[in-house]
Amino acid sequence: MNTENTNSQMRKGVLEFCILSIIRKSEVYPSDIIDRMKAAGLSILEGTLYPLLTRLKNAELLSYRWEESASGPPRKYFSLTEKGEAFYLELQQTWQQLSDAVNQLTRDTSS
Repeated sequence: MNTENTNSQMRKGVLEFCILSIIRKSEVYPSDIIDRMKAAGLSILEGTLYPLLTRLKNAELLSYRWEESASGPPRKYFSLTEKGEAFYLELQQTWQQLSDAVNQLTRDTSS
């Protein structure tokens, strides 16, 4: 059985949480998100990231500001809104509960 699809679905399930975690730390430009995700071993394509950022913005979880760039067009920097912070905290709690449960179930108890 090929695990590629399962791996992809698992990654998609935590993608939003990871992106919000990055934005929560500091205001970021989308390429910064891509770089940080890649550094953590979670690759994401622009074609996946931009629609997700738009959806999060439309849900009022993110805000953005434009900043002029000396080397090209203005850049859009994203940050969490108050609503986004509350949503992040809920996701963080859910992730902790899920992570704890999965770790408990997958822990090697045969030793």
